[in-house]
Amino acid sequence: MLTFPNAKINIGLYITGKRNDGYHNLETVFYPVPFRDALELIDAADSASSLSLSGLAVAGDRESNLVWRAYNLLQTAFPKLVKPLQIRLHKIIPMGAGMGGGSADAAFMLNMLNEYFRLGLDDDTLESYALQLGSDCPFFIRNRPAFAAGRGELLEPLALDLSGYNIQLVCPLLHVSTALAFSGVKPAPAPFDLRRIDTLSPEEWKAHIRNDFEDTVMAQYPVLRDIKEQLYQQGAVYASMSGSGSSLYGIFSQGSKATIHSTVPFTTFCSRPD
Repeated sequence: MLTFPNAKINIGLYITGKRNDGYHNLETVFYPVPFRDALELIDAADSASSLSLSGLAVAGDRESNLVWRAYNLLQTAFPKLVKPLQIRLHKIIPMGAGMGGGSADAAFMLNMLNEYFRLGLDDDTLESYALQLGSDCPFFIRNRPAFAAGRGELLEPLALDLSGYNIQLVCPLLHVSTALAFSGVKPAPAPFDLRRIDTLSPEEWKAHIRNDFEDTVMAQYPVLRDIKEQLYQQGAVYASMSGSGSSLYGIFSQGSKATIHSTVPFTTFCSRPD
């Protein structure tokens, strides 16, 4: 079985409060984009499961990998049904880029195991398993636009459709510390209710919607601010950092995109390539 876990972008991101568990409450919109890893399952040749990695480097050991943890989670829950597998993950989505690549891999793994072994789990149950793996993971179970609150796990579906636009992703080869991103944020009520995002056109978002992490992160990495400015200068109707960075995106009319120049190596991808 072969699937292609996709990335997401954050449209708006407000840090609204500090929680008693040490995390922060946030409000954001998750929107899936067709920038994908590849994940394959085949029956194990013997009684031992394995995980092989290719593509971009993945930090950490096998036990900390979210795909491996997703497999172990359902294998522990259903030991008579979930059999040994050879798992192959090819990474295209950069780690630490604010696009949820690891979370997507984990959620797609849960969905694949559910189908492959006919576990019969509904989406609500799969989301509860996904939450054990990470705050962003439940979003990728249904994988459709959603308003997210809490730590990102409280999801409300949104009727948001950007298929008429070109979304250009720019992924500088920088790792932004999440601790750094939070260090300059003072939690406050969201100035705009992102549940109402569909009442505005993307052309209006710049005046109403922001990412609270940008000021702190871009002060530390001015190259990110420069890339954002290039996106706007070359016609983006809206541009933003995704999550805590380092990836950025620009939303363009169909057929348009930016030519980016940067002192930092980067990759770029368009949802509607010419």
